[in-house]
Amino acid sequence: MAVTQFQPVYAWRCFPCWDEPAFKAKFKVTLEVSSEMVALSNMPISSEIVRGSMRIIHFEESPLMSTYLVAMVVGIFDFVEDVTSKGTKVRVYTEVGKSSQGKLALDVGVKSLDFYNDYFGTPYALAKLDMISIPEFNWMGMENYGLITFHPTVFLFDGPSTTSTKLQEIAVLVAHELAHQWCGNLVTMEWWNHLWLNEGFATWMSYQAVDSFFQKWNILLDFLENTMSTLKLDSIAGSHPIEVEIHHINEIVRIFDDIIYIKGASILQMIHSYIGAERFQIALKKYIQKYAYSNAKTEDLWVVLEEETGEPFKDFMSTWTKQPGFPIINIKHKGKGIQVEQAQFVLDGSSRAGLWDVPITLRCSSSTNKFILKHKHDNFDVCGERERGGNIWIKLNVNETGFYRVKYDKEIKTRLQNALEANEFSSMEKIGILENSLMLSISREDTLASLLCIAYTCREVADYNVLTHIQAITITVYHVSIDATPNLVADIKKLVTKILLPPTLKLGWDPKDGEGDLIVSLRETLLVSLVKLGHDHTISEGLRRFDTLIHDHNSSILSPGTRKENWDRVLKVIPKRDLLWSIVHDILPLFTTNEKAEEIAKVFRNYTDPELQSALQVKLQMVRINMRWIDGIQCEPNLAQMVDELLHEP
Repeated sequence: MAVTQFQPVYAWRCFPCWDEPAFKAKFKVTLEVSSEMVALSNMPISSEIVRGSMRIIHFEESPLMSTYLVAMVVGIFDFVEDVTSKGTKVRVYTEVGKSSQGKLALDVGVKSLDFYNDYFGTPYALAKLDMISIPEFNWMGMENYGLITFHPTVFLFDGPSTTSTKLQEIAVLVAHELAHQWCGNLVTMEWWNHLWLNEGFATWMSYQAVDSFFQKWNILLDFLENTMSTLKLDSIAGSHPIEVEIHHINEIVRIFDDIIYIKGASILQMIHSYIGAERFQIALKKYIQKYAYSNAKTEDLWVVLEEETGEPFKDFMSTWTKQPGFPIINIKHKGKGIQVEQAQFVLDGSSRAGLWDVPITLRCSSSTNKFILKHKHDNFDVCGERERGGNIWIKLNVNETGFYRVKYDKEIKTRLQNALEANEFSSMEKIGILENSLMLSISREDTLASLLCIAYTCREVADYNVLTHIQAITITVYHVSIDATPNLVADIKKLVTKILLPPTLKLGWDPKDGEGDLIVSLRETLLVSLVKLGHDHTISEGLRRFDTLIHDHNSSILSPGTRKENWDRVLKVIPKRDLLWSIVHDILPLFTTNEKAEEIAKVFRNYTDPELQSALQVKLQMVRINMRWIDGIQCEPNLAQMVDELLHEP
């Protein structure tokens, strides 16, 4: 087959053009192909002429569009098709014999077009939408107008062998690329430094769409996971602003990263939460209508939001797009209200002078408040007289929609912990509290003792999403304690076992009908964790089941999720690059000495992949940050006492 990929600046290699997003034009494509071949482009076919063994195919003229969105595909394909409620024909093309694997993408595609037609109030601009699976494609997906290309491993649904996690990934990716038909194709960024207007919007919209189609998936928790990862990335030296100055075309590809996609989407989520869903949607409709078939820059979005809400978005949102990083919000009681202060949050302890206008949401027990912190510090009267007494608690960042960290004073933190034990918070907020406590401990803004206290408070939660974080945090604490507090490591091991054993016993060894991937994965992770912690009963039960399996390979006594087999096959199937990425992402962060980090770094010096090298530098920074964390833990005066108290708690 033959396939084009013109983003970011490769259209000029195919036809003469000003290959920049702002130079929009109408395109009429003609392809001459062998008669047995399928030929596709952005628009439907207008006419074709057969000349012997060849066909000359003319496509309809396109609307105004940027050069990087032009696409042509030629090959032999099967397809499945459906029609939206507005009559738009949608097809999914695959290699011959694989069309049934495209049914999920087709279903999500049809649903997405209907959803976006309604949400944006502007109908899809073309008469058809084709999506096509391209073997060996270098991108996960490319939003060419009316002809979206995908890598098959993230696009095709392989029946019963496809996990529910994979289904969700396919749905989000398809919804992402279809969101681009409005955010990127209809309204296009003026230049590549405004790329986040394309990718941040498409990322945010994709989760909104999928959440509306498949509510039982609770896909917004997945969005939160991505936000948490990006908060960590954005608190390390070397991060960059959402708006990145582009001075040479070679710089464009390097900015397609989580800061553009996830942080961009996260600040949209923050605005959406602050001004409300209805006003946000109305503003977006006006933005799309105003700049349809044209180009926009970041300031254009803020102006539309200002006109709709009356909030000074142009002034205060520039602090979020033009500088890297984000704030930590320090909160304490002062008089009849609270005092709030901000500083740039960094994991390595360095001093940086970032300042933001922060849209803050706050729960004061039964009431919800919101305000914008415009200065370094300010005082707010956010709780009524009735709520100031008793055991009233305060929590900033309702449902974790804000892109910032929070540090509470001792009194507020104690009341927050009591509310946490009383199950006052949503799963999103519990995850936020846990991750916030971990990052404060790593950055030495708070203690490891405080983190262990929070994790222990959450030990009886039933939500598997929260349990996944508890497991990851407590095992991280155990690993770091080996180097930080060797004299205390035995007690920390007992404490972590005490926290992880109850959910493990509840899950058991054997899978149950209807379990999702998260539960299967959590069971495996918890069992492995208890083995590493030296839990005798788990070890002996594992050995018993393994012995049974050795004598009967067909036994179901060990589920597929708990069997470490077929490694030779894995090595053949998984590309070498993926294994290298796994080493960088999963193994390097376990080290806590410069010597080990440099040993790994030497291995990668011959690999020039810029993405791999960039990820390597981030992980090396995390090794140094962990070393600093260890130094801080060693200076904690009350850690041993806290561990002992928690061990003796009933």
